[in-house]
Amino acid sequence: MKISLALGPRRPLSRQTAWGCFTTNLAMPGFGSLVAGRIAGYPQAVLMMVGLVVSLLGVARAFTWYAANASHLSDPQADPITNLTAMWLAMRWAVLGRALFGLGWLWALITSLDILREAKRSEAGGIPPRLK
Repeated sequence: MKISLALGPRRPLSRQTAWGCFTTNLAMPGFGSLVAGRIAGYPQAVLMMVGLVVSLLGVARAFTWYAANASHLSDPQADPITNLTAMWLAMRWAVLGRALFGLGWLWALITSLDILREAKRSEAGGIPPRLK
């Protein structure tokens, strides 16, 4: 079996296929764009996957940091600014990952809306005349 990541020829899509691309992009940013033949799907998918990995690693790091510092955080004598600074340093990678994922998702959403608009335009010319 030969697998290729090359895009096929860009062709007019039906509204049903465009909606399929839209929902695919909502679940997995970039992949619906690739199905529609848009080259923008590659960076969207990369942003989504990198954001997901960075977010997961950041959350794992934050959990281990919290497990190691839980007693210090619950100490009433501890400085809250120092605690918040340390918490931010532990959580910043998780926040960055979420931001990357969100950026890929928003880009895919904009592309999906363009795909829907293009499909509606391509089918509007094929409407038969109204019978009286």
